[in-house]
Amino acid sequence: MPSRNAAPLTPRLKSLAARQWDDFRRTEPGTAFADPEISLTIDEAYAVQIETARLRCAAGDAVAGYKIGCTGAGIVEQFGMEGPIHARIFRSEIRNSGETLPQGRFASPAIEGEMALKIGNNGEIASAFPVIELHQFVFRGLRKTLTELVANNGINVGIVVPGEFETTPPDQWDLARTLSIAINGKPVDAGPLWAFANGAAAALDWLRNELDRFGETVKPGDIVLAGTPLSLHLVRADDRVAVFVDDREYVHCRFG
Repeated sequence: MPSRNAAPLTPRLKSLAARQWDDFRRTEPGTAFADPEISLTIDEAYAVQIETARLRCAAGDAVAGYKIGCTGAGIVEQFGMEGPIHARIFRSEIRNSGETLPQGRFASPAIEGEMALKIGNNGEIASAFPVIELHQFVFRGLRKTLTELVANNGINVGIVVPGEFETTPPDQWDLARTLSIAINGKPVDAGPLWAFANGAAAALDWLRNELDRFGETVKPGDIVLAGTPLSLHLVRADDRVAVFVDDREYVHCRFG
């Protein structure tokens, strides 16, 4: 389906996307944004994100869903800008709880705690579950901008999912109150489960409306990160990260 409002993929944007893909493979994300002369509109940044994803999929990966980013007050304060934005999750970057992640595979590794959704066959929310979102916290511009964030795929480099994520019904979380993060056993952040005031359904509605502008849609089987009210946290080698809902740990990983 053709896009309705997206920026056209000009030779300039196509060249930038090719550079973005090359930078990603070298674990040096977004080097073009160190150039103070670079200037993109938001829709041009999305065009770069989409073309970079196409190159990545042509090389053998696949889009496994989407993330909603730059939503919570903590992130807005950290980044100095206000979203929301959306980006892609890739199949090769879905990791299982308990894994040790080589720190050297990330540039400036960082994490968020977040609730995610699995989309069912009829487009409904089939399950909901907490995840650890993985980031490369790299901005190269003189100031952080939404366009750099969008063109760099929301600085997402994967998620860590709990073992039972396929079978956790969304209504299991109706009485849950607090999403929290601990690093090395020390609580570092806590807040409500959902970044959108009306919860998971509102987040999914926003994403569907935004994707429609680009001729895209959420598909059965997709994972959707619903945005987080928490902040982003840098991590170091040997750090153990865990995400809790209320007092129960659901997902963890370690950086090696």
